[in-house]
Amino acid sequence: MLTMREPSEFTVQRALARVGYEVELLAPPGESRASLAERLARLLGGRHERIFHHDTELTRVKGRPVFHHLSLGHDVYGADGDVRCRLVDDITIIADLDDRAEPTGGLYRVMSDERRIMNLVERIANPEADAASVLEPLAALYGTEVEPGKAGLTQLRDQYGASVAVVAQQGGERERVCEVIFPPLTGEAGPQLAAVLEPARDAGFRVPAEAAVHVHLDAEPFRSAPALARLVRAFGSDRDAVHERLRTNPRCRRLAPLAPALVAEAAAPGFGRRPWGDVAAWLATLDLAKHADVNLRALAGHRSAADTVEIRVLPGSIDADRIRAATAEIGTMLAEAG
Repeated sequence: MLTMREPSEFTVQRALARVGYEVELLAPPGESRASLAERLARLLGGRHERIFHHDTELTRVKGRPVFHHLSLGHDVYGADGDVRCRLVDDITIIADLDDRAEPTGGLYRVMSDERRIMNLVERIANPEADAASVLEPLAALYGTEVEPGKAGLTQLRDQYGASVAVVAQQGGERERVCEVIFPPLTGEAGPQLAAVLEPARDAGFRVPAEAAVHVHLDAEPFRSAPALARLVRAFGSDRDAVHERLRTNPRCRRLAPLAPALVAEAAAPGFGRRPWGDVAAWLATLDLAKHADVNLRALAGHRSAADTVEIRVLPGSIDADRIRAATAEIGTMLAEAG
């Protein structure tokens, strides 16, 4: 749903009041995101549980440009019962892995070309189930049976023989990939980051070759024409300079410039005086890429788990102080663009 009311005046302090992070790490051989979940739960006096994590990938299959998939991750809870972080796979992390490694640890992915099927699987299936049985609740809805296949594949078809979903066991050391997703942090976030990243570093986790840190800022402060124009000036006017300033990892995947139409319109005279309702409706007509340098889809009314502006160009790091310093640099850039 598009937000039509005019928000409060933009300030950098308000924009950085709540910040979420995604930090891409790699476990040493023999370790995994599951072992880190156990370690963190023990140190925090809490617990962890296995969960499904949704992602998408482009395909070369005719008529099926995108596959949706659910991979296995872990939520880690503190002693107070609140989630401290989520540990998940990230398909962009490839270079440091042995793609010939056999499946281990019972990892698998559930795949479909239909997002609604994945939403249903995530809702009714048990992430603690194994690859052979995870689709059984969905099979019961269709009145069919799960079909064991070759090469570790399990398939579910509907009553007419059409493929509904496929389960594939995961090898290639995918268990070593560990993207750490932090919930929105307020106040001094450094200790909260360090409470997770320092134990990971002590366990031998490191920054992979393609790594980035993604910063999620609350979308609400940017829901005005002047605030959006400021954000676009900060990150869209000179992409090379932004990457140099923030030391963007050149091996990072899934980055792209901001939409040219957005950059041009935000710089046009009078843009900052437009009502937000008009701007939001116009944004919804643009093809805003999720995997751009800055993900602005929430401002265009796209629904997602987080109502955020996602800045995706920070380099990978496992150091809480460096991540906080990079976040402060984002604030400086927004201030300078005012």
